[in-house]
Amino acid sequence: MTIAKAASDKKALDISILDMRKIPSVCDFFLIASGTSTTQVRAISDNIIEKLNLKGERVWHTEGEREALWILLDYGDVVAHIFQEDTRRFYELERLWGDVPVKKFKEEIHSKHVKRSRGRSNSPKGSKKKRKRAK
Repeated sequence: MTIAKAASDKKALDISILDMRKIPSVCDFFLIASGTSTTQVRAISDNIIEKLNLKGERVWHTEGEREALWILLDYGDVVAHIFQEDTRRFYELERLWGDVPVKKFKEEIHSKHVKRSRGRSNSPKGSKKKRKRAK
């Protein structure tokens, strides 16, 4: 979940966690996420590495950092795949591993914040309207 949260912090799109434990695999989980540009893909990857370093977890191996169309971060039990959107559609890893359970990561805190802030106006304009109606 730390990897998913770190990706979400950099506005990664369509974060999926594939549970690979019931099939013969080199890891327990795949995390798959997308960015809209190579710059964002790099930012997502860098943030994951930084957040896990703070927790004492070091990446074992990385691939694709130079081109940043698909960056792979290998943490042993978890392998993170951060794709540029077109590259993700091309390789379709979720379809390739279609037999495994997939969980979509949703940032609960962000969702609650957006819901709470809708309809509120902190601007002076909104306050004037309320005062006019009260008169």
